[in-house]
Amino acid sequence: MGTMIIDGKKIAYTNQKNILSVIRDSGIDLPTFCYHSELSIYGACRMCSVETSKGEIIASCSEKPKDGLEIYTNSPRIRNYRKMILELLLANHDKDCTSCDRTGRCQLQKLAKRYGLNRNRFTQINKNYEVDYSSHSIVRNPNKCIKCGDCVMVCEEIQGVGALGFVHRGSDVTIRPAFNKTLAQSNCVNCGQCRIVCPTGAISIKNETQKVWDALYDKNIRVIAQIAPAVRVALGEEFGKNPGEVTTGKIVAILKKLGVEEVFDTSLSADITVIEESNEFVERLSKNENLPLFTSCCPAWVKFAEDKYPELSGNISSCKSPQQMFGTVLREAYSQKDMEDGKDTFILSIMPCTAKKAEAARPEYTHDDVREVDVVLTTQELAIMIKEIGIKFDDIEEEAMDMPFGTGSGAGIIFGTTGGVTEAVLRRVLKNKYGKDDCEIIYNSVRGLESVKETSVSVDGREIKLAVVHGLKNADNLIRQIKKGEKSYDLIEVMACTGGCIAGGGQPVPKVITRETRMLRAGGLYKIDKTIQIKNSDDNYVVNKIYEGVMKNKRHMLHNH
Repeated sequence: MGTMIIDGKKIAYTNQKNILSVIRDSGIDLPTFCYHSELSIYGACRMCSVETSKGEIIASCSEKPKDGLEIYTNSPRIRNYRKMILELLLANHDKDCTSCDRTGRCQLQKLAKRYGLNRNRFTQINKNYEVDYSSHSIVRNPNKCIKCGDCVMVCEEIQGVGALGFVHRGSDVTIRPAFNKTLAQSNCVNCGQCRIVCPTGAISIKNETQKVWDALYDKNIRVIAQIAPAVRVALGEEFGKNPGEVTTGKIVAILKKLGVEEVFDTSLSADITVIEESNEFVERLSKNENLPLFTSCCPAWVKFAEDKYPELSGNISSCKSPQQMFGTVLREAYSQKDMEDGKDTFILSIMPCTAKKAEAARPEYTHDDVREVDVVLTTQELAIMIKEIGIKFDDIEEEAMDMPFGTGSGAGIIFGTTGGVTEAVLRRVLKNKYGKDDCEIIYNSVRGLESVKETSVSVDGREIKLAVVHGLKNADNLIRQIKKGEKSYDLIEVMACTGGCIAGGGQPVPKVITRETRMLRAGGLYKIDKTIQIKNSDDNYVVNKIYEGVMKNKRHMLHNH
């Protein structure tokens, strides 16, 4: 605790970890490119620099608060310093802003406008690096990179993947995969967290909206869509809503307005996943083999395990993800109708996750040149389509999901947040075995944003140990502990993104990435869960009809082989 003097005013500070936090808490929006509170302090951009009363220029992100320290955040010297940094960045930047996916939301663009940089004193340097389109999920454009290092840090510190790094030195430095590999050739898991922290258009979502427009305009194609739970608590942020505000009805109405014939709920196939996965779990427990069972819903985690821990392939659930299960069910449901109508069914997924694009493109999910899911659009891409067509988000009247595949349980809804898959399985496994209050205590033990959550339950005389982990580096550490014999579990839920799908690489990027944003989005899903009468996946009558109907004697198609 202490007091600093900021721009002539005394400002008290308490537990802020750096001067930058004190300045921002005092109501001054100090600019940064490379600072994220959840990443290590790198201090590369120097935009947060301030001047002390002694005339020293210091980076406020990397300096701790000091009692009695007097600083100036906008002295003539500091103002010129920041403007020169911006000019130098712009001189080495592809300024084709009108065609950039990040235009209007680019931090470099915003700060250039804020500091009135209408002209640049420095000669433009165009090195014309090749744009990397190799990934199914994201596009890397080195010409728009400002070398802030955010992508490198999130990939290494949060995900433990290290697919990106600094190459060369001085003015020749670039950020890319090692050995001049493309993203597709690297160990990138397609999670898209690099895109979330990138302040410019150097890393962006691979835009597939044109494929959807083409399908919508083709009279010989029937477009049907599935909406993932996490999309409905984040899309509204693109239109001025608060994180966690539920916009399900508006999304359905908008998709219908775009030309989608029917709109269904991915939480239904999440219910199918719960049943298939819990059956698999109980069978493995009875045989005491291939434990712990790792969940398979997150494609970034699956890719990570395939690359780094191939020996765990037998421990990962054989269940397809809810997205791919729905694709399988819909192909079966519409096969006869397609022949009768002389149309092709185009299955569109609206997902919070960039890795879902890569998942849908996996060869095992294509049969006779037909993909189980034709195109995956992220939440951000759906927002692009909405804005393009000029729909007024606030004014559109809500519509309900279509039947029969528009009904999901509360257990299916909470798949979108960390701990949700585990809780959904527990709701089924513990059904009629514990009282309501005891169940709530158990469910709460797997909720929240702690890096690793552990719990144990007794079922039929056997203690079952469970773990929930999010962030691939956390998962990596947990696996190492298991291999050393320090930890032991029966079921482990893994989500690549911090917070789960609610913070996926395809979600809207908040102005400041905070724990609070994730909590609000997760809270939106739990709010939906409270309003749904069907709480458990096996109580969903539509699931039972699917098993008795289109998937009768075909349950093996819901699994990877």
